[in-house]
Amino acid sequence: MGQALRIKSCDFQAARNNEEHHTKAISCRSLIVRRGQPFTIRLRFRTPVPRFGSALKKVALIAQTGDQPSATSRTQATFPISSLGDPKWWNAAVVDRDPDSWTISVTAPTEAVIGHYSLLLQVSGRKPRLLGRFTLLFNPWSREDNVFLENEAQRQEYLLNQNGIIYQGTADCIQAVAWDFGQFEKDVIDLSLTLLSVDKQVEEWGNPQHVARILGALLHALQEKQVLPMDQSTQEGALLSKHRGSVPILRQWLTGHGRPVYAAQAWVLAAVACTALRSLGIPARVITTFTSAQGTGGGLLVDEYYNEEGLQNGEGQRGRIWVYQTSTECWMNRPDLPPGYVGWQILHPSSLQGGEVLKACDLVPVRAIKEGTLELTPAVADLFAAVNASCVVWKCREDGALELTDSNTKYVGNNISTKGVGSDRCEDITQNYKYPEGSLQEKEVLERVQKERMKQGKDNGIHPPSLEMTDPLYLFLETPPVLPLGGDMQLSLTLINPSDQEKTVQLAIGVQAVYYNGVLAAELWKKKMLLNLSGNLVQRITTSLSFSHFEQNPPEDTFLRLTVVATHSQSSLSCFVQEDIAIRRPQLTIEMPEKAEQFQPLTATVSIHNTLDGPMKDCFISILGRGLIHQERNYRLRSVRPGNTLRTQFQFTPTHVGIQRLIVEMDCNMFQNLTSYRNVTVVAPHLPA
Repeated sequence: MGQALRIKSCDFQAARNNEEHHTKAISCRSLIVRRGQPFTIRLRFRTPVPRFGSALKKVALIAQTGDQPSATSRTQATFPISSLGDPKWWNAAVVDRDPDSWTISVTAPTEAVIGHYSLLLQVSGRKPRLLGRFTLLFNPWSREDNVFLENEAQRQEYLLNQNGIIYQGTADCIQAVAWDFGQFEKDVIDLSLTLLSVDKQVEEWGNPQHVARILGALLHALQEKQVLPMDQSTQEGALLSKHRGSVPILRQWLTGHGRPVYAAQAWVLAAVACTALRSLGIPARVITTFTSAQGTGGGLLVDEYYNEEGLQNGEGQRGRIWVYQTSTECWMNRPDLPPGYVGWQILHPSSLQGGEVLKACDLVPVRAIKEGTLELTPAVADLFAAVNASCVVWKCREDGALELTDSNTKYVGNNISTKGVGSDRCEDITQNYKYPEGSLQEKEVLERVQKERMKQGKDNGIHPPSLEMTDPLYLFLETPPVLPLGGDMQLSLTLINPSDQEKTVQLAIGVQAVYYNGVLAAELWKKKMLLNLSGNLVQRITTSLSFSHFEQNPPEDTFLRLTVVATHSQSSLSCFVQEDIAIRRPQLTIEMPEKAEQFQPLTATVSIHNTLDGPMKDCFISILGRGLIHQERNYRLRSVRPGNTLRTQFQFTPTHVGIQRLIVEMDCNMFQNLTSYRNVTVVAPHLPA
């Protein structure tokens, strides 16, 4: 028998199998397959096999993974080559044969442990022979897999698309930033599995919930525990500060010989987690919530404190309002929960406690957030508050006393956005997270949440304290959503005195720079005005806000927080309004055809118009694009005078068919990381008849 099955070679048919398993973009040489779907291998023998039936009875395959494979831990499976195999277990069958070779179809069960596998052949109980190695992933195409996603367009977007968009800015000025997820880069699966290997419960790697939680916890821990200030003088620091994609960050974390993560990368945690999840076969996407309440402990009220000059001067004990917050959603079934929670789950990392790194991430169904189902998991309260809390604004008087302002309540959780399926449009998914503001359903959910928190002894209310204005004054602010870098904009303030008596009003206007997470970066400008308002008067004040007003330039990647406080001596209350304003930098434009032919030269024109008061010096442009340009190109350009336009052309040859993305990035003395992108559809070359 041993003589009859002398193996000459084993062909894992990687190119064919990978194409059928939607992994061809990762590799054509290494076998990468998905569980619940058959793949074929071809055994070739040194000598013909005379009696197929008797030979087959003595042959078994062994699939094993992990450092210590074991049948009891589901990390090792021994199974016969038989058409009568158990469909819920590893099975194999000969689908084609001749005397010199067998073609064997192998199927891993839909609950199999994912990871790198060795496949061995055992004959008559003898020492197994290694046939080769392959990688097993989750399978969103298999209905029996817990990550099954029925819609093919969604599978293409949330699993196979590497060209992402992350939304930043403010609720009134949403900005699209191109992001390279890069889940098909040749080493990304290895990087993701290396990260996952910190968890020694390999037998649990067949559970997508466990895998998602571990990855979320580890990435959060790496960000939280290993952060360095950005040093632009180092080549590595300069590269990572570009925020171009997930792969350089993963490589730095896991192949950087212990070098920690740079602080400038902290906000991209959601994108890196999305890359790791997609690489292992779990559909994932990045979402952005504008005006998000963080750190409330599940409470639905957030405090903000401002001084009499209109400047925010500290944080309360009930959290902080972020300008925007990015998070990761992943798609899966939840057999561990009551029915109805299949679908999008949000990764919710928590603070490390007692060194329990691998437990520092929860997986919360989006539906539970919308319904306020607090009893499902503790993290629901935090995420519910993030999109439903209200802000209470206090004025700190010079004597230290706190004064509640008559502010328009600032609701949070606005414009929750993600990239649309099959396009670059922004899709608003706020309806997935909350009922419409003011609706009966919203009222019912809020009341239920308040009752539940009262039972838990954690209630801090759901509405700001009510105010009674005996002598009211009304204040309204109109402002553009953006301030051009180096330019100015018009502000319009409207004061209404509804009483018959004249009022003396002190108006304080303050501008501060804040980071995306609401942390104050700098005080930029403040101004006070004293006004006399006649009775029954509506007074409109128009003023300009200019960069020339600021004592210093706002730090890179910050927003302007504009605050107006109006106080009159006859009332104990102040009127308060606030807006977060994005800073608009000069526009970088790319002109090129929408379609191109593979292996044919393509020309693109890049231009930038200098709208600033001073010249743009030390201009440096970078051009990159997977499938379009083999290596990143860098050009040093001449200075651009105010009012002038710089144009440059370059040529490249597309090598990959499909929708490809060209990214152009520019640095100069006035700004860094000015980025633009254009998509191009590359078609196969037309062959003559």
